[in-house]
Amino acid sequence: MTETPRKEILLESGTNEMEVIEFYLGDQSFGINVQKLREIIPYDEEKTNALPEGAASIVGTFLVRGHTIPLVNLGLHLRRLSAPATDIRQVVMVCEFNNRTNGFLVDGVNMIHRVSWSDVSPMATYIDQHHPRFTGSINIEGREILVVDLEHIVAEIDPSSRLKYDKADELPSGQVEKPLTERQKIRLFMAEDSGIIRAGMERVLQDAGYTQIRSFVNGEDCFLEIQNMVNAAKASGTFPRIDLDLLISDIEMPQMDGLTLCRRVRDELGLKDLPIVMFSSLINEQMRIKCDSVGANECISKPQIPELVNIVDQYCASSL
Repeated sequence: MTETPRKEILLESGTNEMEVIEFYLGDQSFGINVQKLREIIPYDEEKTNALPEGAASIVGTFLVRGHTIPLVNLGLHLRRLSAPATDIRQVVMVCEFNNRTNGFLVDGVNMIHRVSWSDVSPMATYIDQHHPRFTGSINIEGREILVVDLEHIVAEIDPSSRLKYDKADELPSGQVEKPLTERQKIRLFMAEDSGIIRAGMERVLQDAGYTQIRSFVNGEDCFLEIQNMVNAAKASGTFPRIDLDLLISDIEMPQMDGLTLCRRVRDELGLKDLPIVMFSSLINEQMRIKCDSVGANECISKPQIPELVNIVDQYCASSL
């Protein structure tokens, strides 16, 4: 029988909370954001077609409701090589992100935990740079749950799904016609916890001429800096004008998520006119509604990174 996540527990926007579904590979706990999970299906080998020439961790294609999706043996990919106990029936987590659907074979699922992003410990910098398969860890009832970066795993298996960090002269036609000197006047803030993605976004924007970029590894650090700018502007009598033209934020981040960052910038700091762009793998129709509810101006799915320059141009046109 097919199991589905409990839709009624989905959170309101901007509460700095998320739901993590805990699953097992062997005897170790891992987790993913429930927002990426479409359903959980018992694994049926008869519904699988092997791909002999695929990556070692690719089981093959898996039939779900008349459609085939790629199926990844997550334990094998993460080098959890021990075989599951014979009395365990493996399950497939069907996940949607970056406008793609993938299946992940795991040894079982436990339950959904509601946690605060402030309770998510980010991975150490040296781990994030060299082994970015995890975005952080959560301690629940004495168990450390590693939060798996499914986007990175899919990109390792399928290089075509990786974000395209093209240089400015390789961006879509028309984007580089605007004089670079005009873009150099624009001041951007960017909140993104992945060091690899953060560096790639900076490269794209800087190649296009946007050289005044300040990057933050989580929403909380970004919020505190904007708060300092607001306090300084109020003290000098220039508020609501601050030295910032646009904010780009991921949604999933330790300490403070992007939805909470956006809501607090609008409601607590009173910056109603600051353009805010959400840049995330979670963008779908439901997430667009959530982004709109906290005051975001635009949502971009991460595969569409070349569109980032166009979006910044659009919202900063009056300053160019």
